[in-house]
Amino acid sequence: MNAIYTGHVAHVRPGKHRLRYSVFMLTVDLNTPPEGLNLLKHNRNALFALFDRDHAGRKDAPLKPQIEAKLREAGIAWDGGRIVLLTMPRLFNYVFNPLSVYFCYRRDGSVAALVHEVSNTFGESHFYVLPPRVQENGAITQACAKEFFVSPFLEGGLTYEFTVTPPDERVAVAMTVRLGEEIALTASFAGARRELTDAQLFRVWMGNPLMTLKVIAGIHWEALLMWLKGVRFLGRRGQLPRQPVREKKAAA
Repeated sequence: MNAIYTGHVAHVRPGKHRLRYSVFMLTVDLNTPPEGLNLLKHNRNALFALFDRDHAGRKDAPLKPQIEAKLREAGIAWDGGRIVLLTMPRLFNYVFNPLSVYFCYRRDGSVAALVHEVSNTFGESHFYVLPPRVQENGAITQACAKEFFVSPFLEGGLTYEFTVTPPDERVAVAMTVRLGEEIALTASFAGARRELTDAQLFRVWMGNPLMTLKVIAGIHWEALLMWLKGVRFLGRRGQLPRQPVREKKAAA
């Protein structure tokens, strides 16, 4: 399951603003993180790097036990299968991941839960541990109340609706942010699989040489554009009490 996925991130605020950037992400099996590569190292500096302290408890400790603990806290029935992380790696020793996703599989290959790790630009993070509702086409849908401050341009009382295609030849994570029935924002990443090799890492780097810096710069640039367009700046008012969720039940 260790692979590269190249594609695009897109955000749309209906009638207000939209953006689309090319990015790449990695999937990493937490049981068997990638080894033997020159351009990508685990917990060591290289052109690309995956550090455990960039995720979960932000400490130098293995990630899998930390995610297992979150599954137990959420009461998720999980029998010890693989946990696969979808995330952006460090590039030139820097990374900012607005969203990383842990795919928690049972031993039979079915998905027991997804753990959505949401981060903001203030160094804070939050976890949404959600059971799946598997659709006929294999996509997973989930919903939850927004409990964490992300953007000063978002109101309070919002809900998240996720539609996720687990990693295979393609991967996709789409999130619709709603205020009641109204769509406040849609955000998505969709990518195609490449083998995780030094040659492929070099190719994606040449195509996007400053990607991780582009992510954080893009967030602030797009915020400026929204402000110039007159989108209301709400500060931390987005962090308000939760509202009921429509659907959070796992498929039978």
